[in-house]
Amino acid sequence: MSEIELRRKKSRLFRELNSVVTVMAREITIFFRSPATAIMSLAMPIILMGMIGGNLMQNMAGGLGFQFGQFMLVGMLVNMLFMVTTMGMTSLVDDHDIDFNQEMLVSPVSRYSIVIGKILGCGFAAIMSMAGTLIVSLIMGITLPAGKLLLILALSPLMCLSGGALAMIIIGLIKSKRAANLAVMLIVMPQMFLSGAIIPINNSSGALLVLNRVMPMTYCLDLVRAVVYRGSTEYDSIVMFNPLVNFAAILALTTVCLVLGTYFFARSEKDR
Repeated sequence: MSEIELRRKKSRLFRELNSVVTVMAREITIFFRSPATAIMSLAMPIILMGMIGGNLMQNMAGGLGFQFGQFMLVGMLVNMLFMVTTMGMTSLVDDHDIDFNQEMLVSPVSRYSIVIGKILGCGFAAIMSMAGTLIVSLIMGITLPAGKLLLILALSPLMCLSGGALAMIIIGLIKSKRAANLAVMLIVMPQMFLSGAIIPINNSSGALLVLNRVMPMTYCLDLVRAVVYRGSTEYDSIVMFNPLVNFAAILALTTVCLVLGTYFFARSEKDR
């Protein structure tokens, strides 16, 4: 490879990385300029974990063979990453209405850089929502060691990317903000219950087994729980798959969703 070609490749790589960072920074700026978003990031854990999870912990957690509180906390942390990221992706519909999407797509950068930057930007708000979940868990008397929390934080970008990639398919097909919000909730809420966020799914069978096996959140949850419960006596009763299997499934499902979602998104903007 000649020196000129090498410089061109480095220049292109720098341009793509700069595009990802720029789009991500825009989403983070929007988050800080929208107090309502920050309030919702704190309110949702109160509803989902404090009310739904608290009721389950008090009435249905007996005889499980493991501490339900920590099980639920890990599940709700991953669920919030998915939920807030996917909900944030609906802002692409607003960008569509003001022609911002078309302005980005005509720039000399890969459409994947734009989409990944958008997902990571929305993921920032999702990571902030983890603070609300942890506050609610402290009130409920549920804690995790600081080291485990740092490991979850390290995995959080992968969780956000997986959730955002799934949302891209919806956004690429629907250009109504109201319909997009409804569609996103229809793919987020079932995952919360069917992927094992707050209800164990180790003994699922039939249609429920098929559904939870095709849901990205199932593998994200299981990977995070494998990290959290590694070396504990509860590991075998909580973790379903080998961490390498989970990681491979996440990469495969995320890649498929990202390719399909980006294709639908770019086509919908081109066909305007």
